[in-house]
Amino acid sequence: MSAAELDRAVGLLVRQVGHWQQPRWAAAAGGGNVSRADLVHRLVQELANLAADAEGQPRRAVPRLGNDLALPDQLRVVSADLLAAGPAADLLARAAAEVTATRTAL
Repeated sequence: MSAAELDRAVGLLVRQVGHWQQPRWAAAAGGGNVSRADLVHRLVQELANLAADAEGQPRRAVPRLGNDLALPDQLRVVSADLLAAGPAADLLARAAAEVTATRTAL
């Protein structure tokens, strides 16, 4: 797994959800009992955790902002942080799998 592949996967997800309004974010994710916003925030947190692991830093909670429309921007930021950390291939693969699974569930 390469950094370019992860960047592409994140870009696809951002394009999928970037235009959503609040009702669409609040809807339940496919086959689940969590909202789409909760699912994407969970992904943002997981990518932030992987970035912390790659940097050898402690994991920190990513704040849940008051407006779900900010989630695509949060996703871009944490994915950029992860890529800047120069993660090993296995971390890149885990991150890409999480992004792909989230896209599928939405």
